[in-house]
Amino acid sequence: MRNRSVTHSTETAFAALADPTRRAVLDLLRKGSQPAGQIARAFPVSRPAISKHLRLLRRAHLVEERREGRNRVYQLSAEPLQAVDKWLEQYRVFWQANLTNLKSFVETEYAKETGRQTKPK
Repeated sequence: MRNRSVTHSTETAFAALADPTRRAVLDLLRKGSQPAGQIARAFPVSRPAISKHLRLLRRAHLVEERREGRNRVYQLSAEPLQAVDKWLEQYRVFWQANLTNLKSFVETEYAKETGRQTKPK
């Protein structure tokens, strides 16, 4: 069953983020806007392969493209990443609560064990 909290655009963003090269492109763009050629030089794959990755990122609205003369310059688009972050928040809350409960349990058990060891029998 499909999770209704995940919209089509969020699904598209997740599909784009599934590829490690595309994630690396996004990491590169965190430093600022860059022309396609400069992005391509940062990877050991062909320029057409990077163009395909950029096209998929653009279709997922994770990057924006603008023309500067003969260059296509790419920059991050925050909105889809914010939607992904919002979706992930429910899991952060879940795991934080579970880790807090685990910590409390371990500390209680440790106190019981060390308390028994230090008490005279």
